[in-house]
Amino acid sequence: MKTSVLHIDDDAPRTYTDRDLDRASGFYDAESFQQALYLERKRRERSRRPMLLLLIDVMRIPEEEQHGAVRTIAGSLAAMTREIDVKGWYSEGQVIGVIFTEFNSFDKEKMTSKIRNGIEGNLPHGHLTKLELSLHEFPQQDGDRDGLPPAPALYPEVTKKYGSKRGPFVAKRIIDIAGSIVGLVLFSPFFLAAAALIRLTSPGPVLFRQERVGLCGKKFLFLKFRTMYVGNDPRVHQEYVEKLIAGKVGGGNGNGDGNGGGTQPVFKITNDKRVTRIGRLLRKTSLDELPQFINVLLGDMSLVGPRPPIPYEVKNYDIWHRCRVMEVKPGITGLWQVMGRSTTSFDEMVRLDIKYSREWSFLLDLKILVMTPWAVLKGKGAY
Repeated sequence: MKTSVLHIDDDAPRTYTDRDLDRASGFYDAESFQQALYLERKRRERSRRPMLLLLIDVMRIPEEEQHGAVRTIAGSLAAMTREIDVKGWYSEGQVIGVIFTEFNSFDKEKMTSKIRNGIEGNLPHGHLTKLELSLHEFPQQDGDRDGLPPAPALYPEVTKKYGSKRGPFVAKRIIDIAGSIVGLVLFSPFFLAAAALIRLTSPGPVLFRQERVGLCGKKFLFLKFRTMYVGNDPRVHQEYVEKLIAGKVGGGNGNGDGNGGGTQPVFKITNDKRVTRIGRLLRKTSLDELPQFINVLLGDMSLVGPRPPIPYEVKNYDIWHRCRVMEVKPGITGLWQVMGRSTTSFDEMVRLDIKYSREWSFLLDLKILVMTPWAVLKGKGAY
C-alpha cells in the first residue's frame, strides 16, 4: 500500500501532503491513516481486544505558527509512541491521530498525560492550550456506555461515504421530503380517524414520543400513535429486548411474552396486555407508524432505512451490531421490515440492516417501497 507522511526533518521545505514515507516518524496522510483505523476497528469487532484513538486538533494554533507546531508534535509523537502505534493525519492538515493498537484500559489516563506532557515540553508557551485532545476507546467498556454507539470519529469511512456520494444522498433527502409531504397529505384521513379513536377509547395523549438513536448515534424524538395505556411499566419491554439481543427468546406462542416454545423469535412482545384494543388494530395495520412522516420531514429519519433503536437497546448491542446505527439514517420501512419484519432473529435483522447500508441504491429503495404495502397487508410479525 502506497503511503504518504509528514516529514519532520529540515533537509528541505516540506508540505503536509508529501507522498513519501518518512521511516523515522511513520506519519501517514489522512487516506492511509483512515484506512488503517478502519482495518484496526474491524479486527477489534472480531477479537474484542481494545484499541485507543487519540485525536489532536491543531486548527486553533495561528496559521503562521501551525506548520512548525505540527512538525514539533509529530517529532514528539515519534519519540513517545511505539512502532506498532499508527500515527498520521486523521483529517489532512487539521487533526492529527494516533492509534494505540495495544493498551490496558486502566493505563488510558496515564497514557494521555504522558503524551500531553511530552508535547508541552517541546511546544512554545501557550500552544498546548490551543490544542484540543480527545480520546476514543473501542470497544467501549461497559461502564462507559450510555445507550450510544462508539464515537463517530471511529468510523471515518462513513463520513467519506457521505462525502463521495453527496449528490445521491442529497437526492435521497429531496425524495424523503417530497415523500413525507405526500404521505402526510395522502394519509390525513387516517391521521384524523386514528387520533379520534385513541382519544375516545383510552385517556392520554394521541402521540407517543420516545427518544431514539439515529445516524451516528444522534438522539431524536421519535413519534408514533399511542397504542398502549398510559402509565405502563417500560421495564417489561426493556427486559424482553435484553433477552432477545442475547438470543434467549424463543418464538411467540401467544403466551403474552413471546418467549415460549415457538421456532422463531419475534421482536415485539405478543399479546402484550399493555396494548389497548385500538392500539392492537393500529399495530396490526401499521397505522401507528404514520406520524413518522413528521420525523422524515424533520430530517431525523428517511423513508427507507433501519428501524430506529431505543437507547437501552443500543446499550445491549454486541460490537458488530452497532454498525446499523452508524452507517445510514433510520427509516419508516426497510429491508428487514419487508423481508422478515418481527419474525426474524435480532442478529438476522442487523445483518439485513448492514446489507442495506452497504448495498444502498435508489433502485433498492424503490424495491423496498414497492414491497412495503404487501408486507403491511400480510400483517406478518405485526403485534
